[in-house]
Amino acid sequence: MGSDIGANIRRLREEHEWSQARLAREICRAAGLAGDPVGRQEVSRWENGKRTPREWLSFIATALGVSEETLRTPQAPAEPPLPTLADFLPGDDPLRPLEAHAGRRIGMGAVDDLQQRVHGLRLADDVLAGGDLIRPALRELRSAVKLYREGTHSGEVGRQLLRQIGELTQIAGWIASDAGQHEEAERVYRLGISAARQAEDHTLAGNIAGSLAYQFSNTGRESEGLTLAHAALNDAGSKAPPKARALYLDRVAWAHTKAGGIENGQQAMRALGEAGEALSEDGPGTESPAYLYWVDAGELRVMESRVYAELRRPLRAVPLLREVLGGYDATHTREMALYLSWLAVALADANEPEEAAAVAERVITLAADISSERTAERVRVILARLRKCAEVPEVATLLAEHQAA
Repeated sequence: MGSDIGANIRRLREEHEWSQARLAREICRAAGLAGDPVGRQEVSRWENGKRTPREWLSFIATALGVSEETLRTPQAPAEPPLPTLADFLPGDDPLRPLEAHAGRRIGMGAVDDLQQRVHGLRLADDVLAGGDLIRPALRELRSAVKLYREGTHSGEVGRQLLRQIGELTQIAGWIASDAGQHEEAERVYRLGISAARQAEDHTLAGNIAGSLAYQFSNTGRESEGLTLAHAALNDAGSKAPPKARALYLDRVAWAHTKAGGIENGQQAMRALGEAGEALSEDGPGTESPAYLYWVDAGELRVMESRVYAELRRPLRAVPLLREVLGGYDATHTREMALYLSWLAVALADANEPEEAAAVAERVITLAADISSERTAERVRVILARLRKCAEVPEVATLLAEHQAA
């Protein structure tokens, strides 16, 4: 019975597009209680069947606009339920405020200061690598979580702090992943998904989840990456801004690509087409979060070219990659090295080993000055691919010079 009630609470909450924190507030309001006797964690326990909300059942029903009987009645789903981002939340609640608030009163000024620091870190990541930024990024994240948990603030200030913590986790997780600290990145991303959902910012939650899905896809966890990429897209829904939907679909395309197989390849191409359609809906009158400033038609071409390269369709990949690289900002050294690495692989697949070796040499030169595990891994991929044509003099010379790599 408890599991049926929990499943119904979750289903009805998601139909309302409420976070667990929002439902907790609505239950307290229905009960006429001040404060927060019911919190997100208690709602989570009910939904997972760990507890039965006995004395709270009538208030839950009132908050959700249904009868108690509706909450008790088992539902027979027509098909298996889709995974949601709730499945990827941390097991505990690392953002739970301390019961005894000893910190200072936090106002919107502190939120604005944090927002500026988050944006500065994001801009720094455009030109610096993960190894250079991971310490300040994690230090900033710890400070932000401490500010939220130990300070006292109004409900609106708390939600805005959670939103900024979510944005900070996205960039901090990205930096940690680039530095090769994947377990730390996963922990940070999961914290961010929780923060964004508690702030009821579904667009931000989808962005963070997409970043974690991308890491899964690139680190041997392709099945999890595919599941999470689709959950990010489904949870955000059709109301997400066009740029956000384009980004989610880009992540879905990459997840299908890395999962391998003919059907996944077809799904990847379909997702790329849908990403282009979503972005075409963006215009002067459309508002998008500031953190999506980099999502444009050029970035979609980047992903399309990488998908073609990964699917070993070099005749499509090489022209696209040349086009992308021809107009790319040379100050973004890491991205330049990464995109060149896919060009090198595509040239090798196109039976152009001499040119592939020349491009690979450029990648290796750039990567030598970058503290990035992503670029280091791409160098290893290139050299492994070129070993298949080691009889070509230019390739043999390159391999001899970089045998240690």
